[in-house]
Amino acid sequence: MQRVLEPEVMDNLDEAVEYNEMDFTEVNRAFVSDLLAFAAATSPDGGEVGSGLGTDILDLGTGTARIPVELCRQHPAVRVMASDASVEMLELARYNIELGHLLDRVQLHRGDAKKLVFSREFFDAVLSNSLVHHLPHCQDFFGEALRVLRPGGILFVRDLFRPESQSEVERLVVLHTAGENERSQQLFRQSLQAGWQIEEIAQVVAPMGVPSSAISMTSDRHWTLAYRKPHLQAT
Repeated sequence: MQRVLEPEVMDNLDEAVEYNEMDFTEVNRAFVSDLLAFAAATSPDGGEVGSGLGTDILDLGTGTARIPVELCRQHPAVRVMASDASVEMLELARYNIELGHLLDRVQLHRGDAKKLVFSREFFDAVLSNSLVHHLPHCQDFFGEALRVLRPGGILFVRDLFRPESQSEVERLVVLHTAGENERSQQLFRQSLQAGWQIEEIAQVVAPMGVPSSAISMTSDRHWTLAYRKPHLQAT
C-alpha cells in the first residue's frame, strides 16, 4: 500500500483540541518507559533505570507536550525543550505543562523539525513520537536530529507503521479506536495510511550511520528507532 500523505502541521484549533482529548496515556507511558529502559541498557554508567539519558532533552513534534510531561514525571532530573510547528498545539501544551506544575522544567519552542535553530551537539537526547508520518520526506528530519545530538546521546523515535493492505488498516482502527468517535477513528486511519515502513526508514538513516538493527517493530502498529550516537574517537 502506497503512502497517503497527511498535512504536515495540525494548525486547526478544533483538530488540535480533539487530538489533545484523545487518550494516549498508556502509549505515552510506554514511550517514556521504553526510552528510559534503552538509556539504562546502553548507559556506560551502569544500567539502572534513569541512567544514561542525560539532562537536556529535545522533543520534536511535541504536540500538546504529553510526552515531556510524562518524562518529567518518571525522571526527576531532566529538562525538556518541547518543539512543534503548530501554534494551536503549543497553546494546549502550555496548559498541560502548567497543569503538571512543570513550567520550570519544560520550555516550549515553535519551530520546523526539518530546519532546527539549535547549535550542533546541543542536546543529550532527541525524541519524537508520531511526527514522522506527517512528513512527505524525512531525510532532513533525521539529519537535523543527529546534528543537534551530542556524541554519546540518544535518538529515540517512534511512529506508526503503514500496513500492507487497507484491510489491515481497518482491522487496526477497529481494534484500537473502537471507543472513539468517527472523527478520531478517521484521524487514526489517515495516520496509519501515512506511516512509514521499517525498510523505508532504514534506507533513509543508513547513510547517516544509523544501522538497520536500531529500528524494530515495538507493537502491532509502531516502529521504534532507538540509537545511541557514538562518542568521538580520540585521535
